[in-house]
Amino acid sequence: MLFRLAADAVLLLHLGFIVFVLLGGLLALRWRRVPLLHLPAAAWGVYIELSGGLCPLTPLENRLRVLAGQVGFEGGFIEHYLLPLIYPAGLTRDTQFVLAGVVVIVNLLAYGFVLRRRCMRR
Repeated sequence: MLFRLAADAVLLLHLGFIVFVLLGGLLALRWRRVPLLHLPAAAWGVYIELSGGLCPLTPLENRLRVLAGQVGFEGGFIEHYLLPLIYPAGLTRDTQFVLAGVVVIVNLLAYGFVLRRRCMRR
């Protein structure tokens, strides 16, 4: 039971990290130091997508699920949990490039908005 709870906690952490990577730039509207955490996280997210690598949280969750007597899964977090919600087919390199592009574009727009708002306040 403990390993299953730990695997579920890693799953929630992973999902939270992905949301932070995608939308964390908007938190800079409220907290000025958020970019110190967000920009490295966003760079990591883009790197993982472009390199085709796996986030270390994926094998950790799989290992915890196996220890809990559950079946682990093949592939990565996005491929297993998020892609079935968005795309009926499996994860491809082209899809990974698109996902990386979405992260970059959304964050450029978010930081552009943040900088514009800060400049308007002065």
